Amino acid sequence: MESPFKSTKGLRHVWSALHYSVDGLRAAYRNEDAFRQEVWIALIAVPAALWLGDSALERALMIGSVLLVMVVELLNSAIEAVVDRVSLERHPLSKRAKDIGSAAVFIALLNAAVVWALLLLD
Repeated sequence: MESPFKSTKGLRHVWSALHYSVDGLRAAYRNEDAFRQEVWIALIAVPAALWLGDSALERALMIGSVLLVMVVELLNSAIEAVVDRVSLERHPLSKRAKDIGSAAVFIALLNAAVVWALLLLD
């Protein structure tokens, strides 16, 4: 059984997907403090990476590590929204899901810090 939300095809599908993505970014920025902070950090870090990186590869690694943090934060926020949609009552599985999502964000942040440190201290 297919989802009724998957009815568009071809370029129309691409256009719809773009709109859904923009809606998702807006919702995350409006409702998620951590994502909003990461956007502001990225607005500083991406130009800094372009300036500080000695090669295209270094710049790509620095920018990619920052964008990875944002991607993981978006996924974590989506998980939290679904968990809260199902139930707001405390449950061990809800806590586990949210904690694992948070751990993923932590690892992405740690990755970004290590990438930047290794490239800048080299």
